[in-house]
Amino acid sequence: MPATTPVRRARLQRLGVYLAGCVVFAAGATLFIHSAYGVDPLDTLALGLLEHVPLTIGIAQALVAVVCIALWSVWNRRRPVLSPFVTFLLCGSLIDLMRLTDTSALPRPVQLAIGVLLCAYGSALIIMSGIGIRAMDLVVITMTQRWRWPFWVAKASVEAVLLAVGWVLGGPVGVGTLCFLVFVDGLIQPFMAFNRRALRLENRGLVLAGSHAAAPAPSARIRGTA
Repeated sequence: MPATTPVRRARLQRLGVYLAGCVVFAAGATLFIHSAYGVDPLDTLALGLLEHVPLTIGIAQALVAVVCIALWSVWNRRRPVLSPFVTFLLCGSLIDLMRLTDTSALPRPVQLAIGVLLCAYGSALIIMSGIGIRAMDLVVITMTQRWRWPFWVAKASVEAVLLAVGWVLGGPVGVGTLCFLVFVDGLIQPFMAFNRRALRLENRGLVLAGSHAAAPAPSARIRGTA
């Protein structure tokens, strides 16, 4: 039906943005891993948990996601969502495939730098698609709408807590870990702003993830993305 064409086009665009985000994030994560400068803050926490509880790193990460989803669900009075686990599995599978590639031609610092940039840009695309937003980012978006924090402040605060707890539990912290915390968390917001202005992409993640936040202003958006 002609009347549904714009709706279908919008859905296909969102799906395309989401899938592109997953591929870009997986490519960045692969380079980040190959650089061997450390793990991201979530892995620091997961590996710290493994020092005390007999779990796999995947299960430990999934438990963190469950806690984040539960917090988001209670905070927004919404039913828990499963879509973050789709992203978890999809990105994980893509990373496993991409890790088979040889990136040794690139110096390790270059791999780290490109990996950080791609992780940030891929995260921005996933959030803006409004599909399969990572569990941690659901909480971050709610923080931006409840407390009016800039996205990068909320994101960095959450991951800093994960990093601190993981380090106390015995998880590894390297140069790459700190680079991930500072640059990935700091670049997602500018990349979302770029996508809105240059590519005319709507930030659907704010509408869907935080639509039940307490009395948000009609024009409330992540600062820097308008």
